[in-house]
Amino acid sequence: MSHAANVSVRDRLEQILSRLNNRRHEEKAFVRLYEERARSEADAADHRRRAGDSLGPLDGKIVSIKDLLDIAGEPTLAGSIIRRDAPPAQKDALVVQRLRAAGAVIIGKTHMTEFAFTAVGLNPHYPVPGNATDESLIPGGSSSGAGVSAAEGTCDIAIGSDTGGSIRIPAALNGIVGFKPTANRIPLDGAFPLSPVLDSLGPLARTAADCAATDAVMAGEQPRPLVARPVADLRIGIPRGRLFEDLSPEVADAFAASLDRLAKAGAKIVDCTIDDLIEKLGQATRIGSIAGLEASRIHAGWLGDAAVPVDERVKFSLRRRLLVPDATISALLQTRHALAAAMDERLSPYDLIALPTTPIAAVSIASVDTDAAEYDRVESLLLRNCQVANQFDLAAITLPMPGLVRPAGLMLVGRNGTDATVLASALSAEALLQEA
Repeated sequence: MSHAANVSVRDRLEQILSRLNNRRHEEKAFVRLYEERARSEADAADHRRRAGDSLGPLDGKIVSIKDLLDIAGEPTLAGSIIRRDAPPAQKDALVVQRLRAAGAVIIGKTHMTEFAFTAVGLNPHYPVPGNATDESLIPGGSSSGAGVSAAEGTCDIAIGSDTGGSIRIPAALNGIVGFKPTANRIPLDGAFPLSPVLDSLGPLARTAADCAATDAVMAGEQPRPLVARPVADLRIGIPRGRLFEDLSPEVADAFAASLDRLAKAGAKIVDCTIDDLIEKLGQATRIGSIAGLEASRIHAGWLGDAAVPVDERVKFSLRRRLLVPDATISALLQTRHALAAAMDERLSPYDLIALPTTPIAAVSIASVDTDAAEYDRVESLLLRNCQVANQFDLAAITLPMPGLVRPAGLMLVGRNGTDATVLASALSAEALLQEA
């Protein structure tokens, strides 16, 4: 039994709250704490443990949630100051209800980029949550506080959202595991939307097993102990080409070493090609990204107000997308549906495909804070590989690669609906990588 298992949930919670209280004047990861309710949830978990009862693998786990999930009685800010006067939520988001019912202790809401729209982790209204490994580095976004809270240990599990990589980018840059499920498995009820077609809710944690247990609870499934799928059973495609351009030398070396480890354990590693499908979607989205187009409709109410205090990066992008006719967006979504079917067919010979989660590790906050061109370069690199899983409706997980000073991830991607395969394979891949 681990040391943590011998400490009461309440004691662990108090240790975290004390740590957060000591830095309350410069708190950057959490936007709000639920101290009293968390204490009562922790006490209830301890009571069950003493009675020999358990609500399952999340019972007594300390969980943070992204600031776009509803909590009854308060407005859902979604990282924006313009929502401070929004009507309070009537009830908790459905995934939060499910987490509480499974015994999770909800400690607080974490910071995010405004309306979940950007991937670097900066939000002009709030201080930047510094990376958990080095606070001078970016955390990645949009689930910036989620990545930092899970990596620094101010929660066991963080709940984020992923529309183009917003779970996997901060997970990779902070050196933890992040899972993006197939989009329609986890209900979005009570989650402030960015792009209803692309949005997914999922966990960030220090282990694949914690991600799997959390994913099952959020999906309304019965959590079962995850059985690792042997690496020797896996046929893994490597989509060489545009997704491997501009890799930093460290990321390229770590990825090659990780693949080598999988191959030595018996995985069949074969090159595959998906660049033509990515190119076709790229052509179709020249009018604007699917996320930007859908978000422009969600935010149409304030986009006409030039003075509204919203991140310029968000405002400028969405305002341009408002000009695209609804019929054009509808046609784009049909094209995307057809290309997702083509991708599913293309990936059918493989159990998974593997690629670097991000081509680079975290850069300094200072390097992107005032240099717009550098910000755009970094953001497009961070999104490039991750967004493929959202655009083509796939499931994907990022695992930390060993031997790096600044963390980066190995991403395993599975076909639509193969979430169980992705998670079971990640469990064995994780063990191999940790041996390194």
